[in-house]
Amino acid sequence: MKEGMKKIFIAIIAFVSLPLSARITASLSSESGAGAATLSLEQILDSARHNNIAMRSARHNIEAARQQRKEAFTKYFPNVTAAGAWFNATRDMAEITVTPSEKLPPQVAADLAQVLPPSAIMALSTPTSISMLKSGVLGGITAVQPVFAGGKIVNGNRLAKVGEEVSQLQLQLSENEVEKNAEQYFWQLASLQEKLKTVHAAEKLLSDIHKDVDVAVRAGVAMPNDMLQVQLRQNEVESQKLRLQNGLSVVRMLLSQYCGLRDTAFVITYQADEASPMLSHSDPQQALSGTAEYQLLSKQVEAADLQRKMAIGQNLPTVGVGVGYNYQDLLNKGRSFGMVFATVNVPISDWWGGSHDIKRKKIEQQKAMEQLDDNSELLKIRMQNAWNGVQESYQQLLLARRSIEQARENLRLNRNYYNAGTSRMSDLLQAQLLYQQALDKRTDAFSDYQNKLLEYKHSIGE
Repeated sequence: MKEGMKKIFIAIIAFVSLPLSARITASLSSESGAGAATLSLEQILDSARHNNIAMRSARHNIEAARQQRKEAFTKYFPNVTAAGAWFNATRDMAEITVTPSEKLPPQVAADLAQVLPPSAIMALSTPTSISMLKSGVLGGITAVQPVFAGGKIVNGNRLAKVGEEVSQLQLQLSENEVEKNAEQYFWQLASLQEKLKTVHAAEKLLSDIHKDVDVAVRAGVAMPNDMLQVQLRQNEVESQKLRLQNGLSVVRMLLSQYCGLRDTAFVITYQADEASPMLSHSDPQQALSGTAEYQLLSKQVEAADLQRKMAIGQNLPTVGVGVGYNYQDLLNKGRSFGMVFATVNVPISDWWGGSHDIKRKKIEQQKAMEQLDDNSELLKIRMQNAWNGVQESYQQLLLARRSIEQARENLRLNRNYYNAGTSRMSDLLQAQLLYQQALDKRTDAFSDYQNKLLEYKHSIGE
């Protein structure tokens, strides 16, 4: 029995001596199959950037903002309009009745009476109806070039450009959020896989113990109760394995859906980075201007200023010059003509409500400036809090490493005590459980450390 326990202990030491990255990669290969694709963290993030629905939506918003900027640019050019009309009424729209003799001066009427026959004189005295405009055609084309529009065109173009820049920053924020979620899924998957690897090692250990105890019980040197304790512990490990396998399946599906992967049959691989967090520290004040959140707040201030100028422009005169060409056929005789003109539009009564609109826009600009100052402080606080989390998680990782060494030594001592007959099987199984828990805590600490590093890097704009 002592020789068998020695083999078990050697197997445990060999498992512990493997680097974390090697153990994770090996376990993933065994779980997913030799033919599965191997994906690194960068490949996962690249797939998320290209396929996640939030990223596609943000890119659509950029294109929409770009088209809006191009639309605003067209306001610099003349406004060309064309109009035409044709009508045919049921009756003449204009009708008048006249008596020619009443329209003639008295002297002319007397002269005509001397030279015209009586029938003609009678016709001049008879009322006559004249009608027109039963049908007609109208058409024309004009081009008006704005000369002065109160700054609405210039500021409108500037505002559209700011909108495009805002959409770019929103894309960056979406990319940061997508990368953060994808990497969290990645480390969650790695953590579960490492725990499953630990469970596999525990199964092997308990299987070897089961064989040795079975031999010892048959030989009468061990109690049957020792066998029952081993079997109960094996049942617990089997239950843990089922939960981990289900968790792995769900996380793989979530990561696949989030990143737009075609299937869930993939293997992840990475190099464990446990460098001191001091290498990643940045001064919050210096890092502030590089964050997308701060830049977005600055753009909001700029947009509020332009909107205030646009409100002022709405209440200023507008001046334009234009040319036109027109055609009309109202009296069964077509006629065309060209013209040049100038327009001046002075809003007079609009100043009543416009002055209040300008004041409101000025208040909104002040609010945007105050939000920039306040949120800047919050962003720096977030950076410091994220950095504190990195330091704390790194210390937890160091403690977890130390716990593994202590649990390994405890397992070694209990093995010796059991072999010497001075310890019970329950003590040995408890030592094995503590060692397994120490490995799991170390896995959780490493995953938490990676997530805290990720959160800190995003907080400083990296």
